[in-house]
Amino acid sequence: MRYMRTGSLKRLFSIKRRSFEADVGKQKGDSPEEDNNEASNVFPGTEPFKRPTWKCFSFEQIFVATNGFCSENMVGKGGYAEVYRGTLGDGEAIAVKRLTKESTDERKEKDFLTEIGTLAHVCHPNVSSLLGCCIDNGLYLVFQFSSRGSVASVLHDENSPAMDWKTRYKIAVGIAKGLHYLHDGCPRRIIHRDIKASNVLLTSDYEPQISDFGLAKWLPSQWTHHSITPIEGTFGHLAPEYFMHGVVDEKTDVFAFGVLLLELISGKKPVDAAHQSLHSWAKPILNQGEIEKLVDPRLGGAYDDAQLDRLAFAASLCIRASSTWRPTISQALEVMVEGEVDREKWKMPEEEEEEQEEFWGYEDLESECDTTSLSASPHDSLTSTRSS
Repeated sequence: MRYMRTGSLKRLFSIKRRSFEADVGKQKGDSPEEDNNEASNVFPGTEPFKRPTWKCFSFEQIFVATNGFCSENMVGKGGYAEVYRGTLGDGEAIAVKRLTKESTDERKEKDFLTEIGTLAHVCHPNVSSLLGCCIDNGLYLVFQFSSRGSVASVLHDENSPAMDWKTRYKIAVGIAKGLHYLHDGCPRRIIHRDIKASNVLLTSDYEPQISDFGLAKWLPSQWTHHSITPIEGTFGHLAPEYFMHGVVDEKTDVFAFGVLLLELISGKKPVDAAHQSLHSWAKPILNQGEIEKLVDPRLGGAYDDAQLDRLAFAASLCIRASSTWRPTISQALEVMVEGEVDREKWKMPEEEEEEQEEFWGYEDLESECDTTSLSASPHDSLTSTRSS
């Protein structure tokens, strides 16, 4: 594999940082903080824009921190990378993501560098925090360690008590705030492209942090969308316009977020053993207004009715087949946190509703997809496990 030299990568980051700061003025006006403060006023808890900080680690630092990348410290493994838990000299717990030596595919290297370039310029409590990187003896990303692992590992852990409703609601709102930041709060619009439970990590107090930006795309302010090939992502989360036409914009993430909302409500996985997608299972239940049938039975009825109603309605909007009739993430967040929801505002014309009835499910995707052009995310299993 060809690795970029230390000086080259540092120059790259220097250029990106200068470009980033220049874009703040061009795209957000003279005071980007003011724009973001407006979002904070609309959604309490939404952080105003802050310039991120990161540093270059030496290989010796991360080698010592992870005890020589020993197998006992490995907490996750994906298609092209491994994640190790470690401790810095000052006692800070970190997670080190290492591009594996077997990964000779240049696209995987490009995805890895894309993740560095994206995360180096984001700073929000609901987005995974990049502490820095290392480009000695390979490519490494250094993150704050998420002690509880991913939403998927906690939500679907059969050996632990069911996640309570209060935590599920907190996670749903936190993810929405993180996406709102990526779509509307960054100096450049960021489309994640792989929003799912295994790509959301949890802090010790169950604050969600969106992670794994290997498929992320910058979207220039003057562009309405990207047209992308090949199609990459995760089955059960792909928006129709992306799967069928390669069209990517903020609504791509909104669709996947709707699936994640259904996963939090129901406790079900996005695709079941019979290859039925969660959204195709939930859609008729949502249409009939019988939302209590969606709820995870492990909760034993212990949930807030008003919060359930808001989350279920937000999910029903987010998984609409037509991106035109989907909300933006800020609109979805408004539905989730505000007391009264104007449902008439979101009512579709009858002809649109008829088209929605032809909404494709995972069964259609599985039978129609060309496996040479559509692949599951190479980051599928790259999540931290919960600490004991």
